[in-house]
Amino acid sequence: MTQTNPSLISKIWTAIRQSLKGEQQDFTQGSIPRAVLLLAVPMILELSLESVFAVVDIFFVSKLGQNAITTVGLTESVVTIVYSVAIGLSTAATAIIARRTGEKNTGEAAHAGAQSLIVALLITAVISLTGMVFASKILSLMGAEASVVREGAIFTRIIFGGSIAIMLLFLINGIFRGAGDAAMAMRSLWIASIINIILCPIFIHYFGLRGAAIATVTGRSIGVLYQCFHLFRGDGIIRFHKRHFKLDPAIIKSIITIAWPATLQFIIASGSWIVLARLVAETGGTTASAGYQIAIRNVVFFLLPAWGLSNAAATLVGQNLGAQQMERAEKSVLITMRYSVIFMGLVMLLFLFFSTHIIQIFTQDAAIVAYGARALQIIGCGYIFYGIAMVTTQALNGAGDTKTPTIINFVCFWLVQIPLGWFLAKGTGLKSTGAFIAIPGAEVLIALAGWYYFQKGKWKTVKV
Repeated sequence: MTQTNPSLISKIWTAIRQSLKGEQQDFTQGSIPRAVLLLAVPMILELSLESVFAVVDIFFVSKLGQNAITTVGLTESVVTIVYSVAIGLSTAATAIIARRTGEKNTGEAAHAGAQSLIVALLITAVISLTGMVFASKILSLMGAEASVVREGAIFTRIIFGGSIAIMLLFLINGIFRGAGDAAMAMRSLWIASIINIILCPIFIHYFGLRGAAIATVTGRSIGVLYQCFHLFRGDGIIRFHKRHFKLDPAIIKSIITIAWPATLQFIIASGSWIVLARLVAETGGTTASAGYQIAIRNVVFFLLPAWGLSNAAATLVGQNLGAQQMERAEKSVLITMRYSVIFMGLVMLLFLFFSTHIIQIFTQDAAIVAYGARALQIIGCGYIFYGIAMVTTQALNGAGDTKTPTIINFVCFWLVQIPLGWFLAKGTGLKSTGAFIAIPGAEVLIALAGWYYFQKGKWKTVKV
């Protein structure tokens, strides 16, 4: 009597449970779809809860009025510069640590992670001080009206003051992901986000808009403390010791060599989004800006899970290149891309047909709903291309080739998206709608360019 093979659903469920437990795995061997699943599930859940917080945050803040919504949106647009530096350093840490992990050299992986923390602390000190001192000027430069600056400067000041938590939360999770410990990265961000979600309505009730900023900084800081405990006291693949923090100019140089193009890569993207946010505020006023900010929060809500899939591709590329498994690295990306396209296609349909209902969850102001729904439909029509773009560029980043995606971003965002958005908004009379149209236009080009350079295969020869 022979035993039947487990069903496909049973196999998937078993893999999901293993991925959430955080059991140590060798991603350079075995089934690639299973490896993608083991990494992607916690990465998707990790970023999904962060996106849930972003939506919950704007939900509670929206009750404070248009000025509050605009303040949060404009501040987040500028704080994306902090995210850019954090993601840039995280990209470098993931690439190097994944490569060392694939080589089965966990001691050097931990050393590289510790050196990346030193770099992060120095950079964040400068950014935090600048943001705190010039909070009012930042909002003014973003096109905020005088009332928005007056009410919102304290929010911006607190967020920038706590930017060290943003930096470390993303960087340390990059360290965990590079080692293949996606479950630990998930738990860290979940802790931060759940605390944010709990504290946000309470603090807003007692402290107004200032309370939203305090809740955010508090939640992220607790998440960082949880990360540090496991880095220094845990029993995972990566564990820091005092010797790992001894300054190593060679490793720091290697980190910066990979990180600066990655940081510039995301600063370029962030800069473009900042310009578009200001363009919407200038051409449509506070009402259009409020609608756009609500729409963007929903765009991020569904974009971050796909970003989780892309991070899985980056880890698989790095580890398999370290193990000299070139074909396996390439196949991992293609399988991940297939999953991303399916997911993003479903989201695109949701945005096209249910945009008004989605925006009405956050506000009943008819004018804001109209702007938000229009933004959601236009931006959503390119979602499949966003999925392709994220997976291919993250695959290049995971291999340590951060310069190619940076060039792609520069051309597509600054030479295409910004001029196109400016022309459509001001040159054709489309106003804020023109800025919305420029977003999917640029993302299509990024997807095509990312696919072209991935297919060329030069990323397989990058040394880290």
